[in-house]
Amino acid sequence: MKIPDEILLQVEKPARYIGGEINMVKKDTTKVDIRFAYAFPDVYEVGMSHLGSRILYELMNEREDTYCERVYSPWPDMEDIMRQKGFPLCALESGDGLAVFDFVGFTLQHEMSYTNILNLLNLSNIPIYAKDRNEADPIIIAGGPCAYNPEPLADFVDLFYIGEGEVGLNALLDLYGELKAGGANKLAALEAFAKLPGIYVPHFYDVIYKADGTIASFEPNHAAAPKTVKKLLLKSMEGASFPKKPLIPLIETVHDRISLEVFRGCMRGCRFCQAGFIYRPLREKQPEELLAQAKELTKSTGYEEISLLSLSTSDYSHFGKLMEGLIDYCDEETVNISLPSQRVDAFSPELMEKIQKNRKSSLTFAPEAGTQRMRDVINKQITEEEILEGLGRAFSGGWSKVKLYFMLGLPTETDEDVEAIAALAQKILDSFYKLPKDLRPQPPSISLSTSCFTPKPHTPFQWDAQDGRQLFMDKQRNLKGLIKDKKIKYSYHDSWQSILEGIISRGDRRLAGLIYKAWEYGARFDSWSEKLNKEAWDKALNWFSAELGLDPMDFYTYRERSFDEVLPWDFIDIGIPKGYFIKEKEKSLQAGITPNCREVCMNCGIAGFERGLCHEQ
Repeated sequence: MKIPDEILLQVEKPARYIGGEINMVKKDTTKVDIRFAYAFPDVYEVGMSHLGSRILYELMNEREDTYCERVYSPWPDMEDIMRQKGFPLCALESGDGLAVFDFVGFTLQHEMSYTNILNLLNLSNIPIYAKDRNEADPIIIAGGPCAYNPEPLADFVDLFYIGEGEVGLNALLDLYGELKAGGANKLAALEAFAKLPGIYVPHFYDVIYKADGTIASFEPNHAAAPKTVKKLLLKSMEGASFPKKPLIPLIETVHDRISLEVFRGCMRGCRFCQAGFIYRPLREKQPEELLAQAKELTKSTGYEEISLLSLSTSDYSHFGKLMEGLIDYCDEETVNISLPSQRVDAFSPELMEKIQKNRKSSLTFAPEAGTQRMRDVINKQITEEEILEGLGRAFSGGWSKVKLYFMLGLPTETDEDVEAIAALAQKILDSFYKLPKDLRPQPPSISLSTSCFTPKPHTPFQWDAQDGRQLFMDKQRNLKGLIKDKKIKYSYHDSWQSILEGIISRGDRRLAGLIYKAWEYGARFDSWSEKLNKEAWDKALNWFSAELGLDPMDFYTYRERSFDEVLPWDFIDIGIPKGYFIKEKEKSLQAGITPNCREVCMNCGIAGFERGLCHEQ
């Protein structure tokens, strides 16, 4: 640990910066060939809760030739001192500055973390723009869900990894080891990397724009670069890497517990959900393997809670068998079980009674929309009757606290759809009071929350316009005014954040200047409502308009795209062709339903990977 005590004593939560956690990997840096700094562009408590980071940290450190170390975004109090003292950002394991590493790898979990990426590079004395870096600087690599539209960061990142890290990361490191031993320069390394599956090197592609600002062409400019980049997909979750000895943080984190990944992918096809499409097809672990992992993790960590992780846990085909085994084991070991948001139509009071036998905490459901028409538009595949029946079962079982999640601004939404959210919440509350008094030991509490819909790449709604800031606020105000009962508490997301997210999520590489200017003007931790620097972003948006002659809000968020427009992410092949998304978009306009993948195959294209549910059926 190389940070002086006089600095640590001046900051909140100094344990964020010292390393030394239980299960931390320690290697002799003189005896490894490859040094990889895994950078999470958010605060320690958030990054330490991320399962993907834990998987890749252990996967890379299992290699004898590689040392993977960690770095997180310093909180503003620490950043201020670092800049005053000229103290560079250091990796937690060795205390070395990031500039000496071979790779600095960023995980892209949220678009609003992009200014933190620039800040991490700057605090590490690494040039922010790729064009300004030389042979001595690390190779900057990025991956994760936001990498499925890598263009807004294309000017900053040397190469993007598209897909699941366990599949091709070892091959990339093997290749780099050979290139480094042979004395290859950075350009030669990038040329070699570009030939690997799932790797995108932005420098090897040219973008030409039309007079109206849309893309005229996106073409490779180097023989090593493929015209399309196909995502890397794990063949099976059985025997897949999982962190056997995960790091145990020294302070409380956002998710301070064991995360047990049940499956990847989703069979539902909700039209707003990017994760449901980019992680297709559904691939499950066997319950026996999950139980063995649960036992191993409780012994290696000492955690007293296990959380099941997936996009829709109740869709797990062996759910009953898994829960039966987990409940028996957790009762014996005095370990709690935590379930994520559940499908209300699959809610089981009997199961929840076994899980929450001592204390009935709140239940979380996501109806997403208030009217049946709107739920059909987004392909939610749940009726109001099923919602009320599911909540009725919960209330009858003794639960009185419910959290409900909805979205505002969905395509084709009307005032009636917004008002129906309040009406549905009231119907749910009324159903509680219909129970006999002896089944109502506690007063009810309904927490209703709305987020602002942001169209995402690789979804049927990727062409849609996003609501404006004022329209979002009007809808929030309208909904708030309709909620009269004090037992229903309403909260909503900042529309500012959603608009900025909308600009970046569907942006092209011209947005590098906008992100850089926002960072330069002081933007940091933009995903934290209390830290969002609206003045910095306003100045950056004005700069962009003046510099490029495009209003970024009008062009990237409020504008509806045509089906034949070249989209910045069209060259990324997720296995689902554009034609399928067009059919789904057209079906949404008729409020048509697409069955889930277990009911019938709709030939979305992902079966070409011969993986998971598609291959099994």
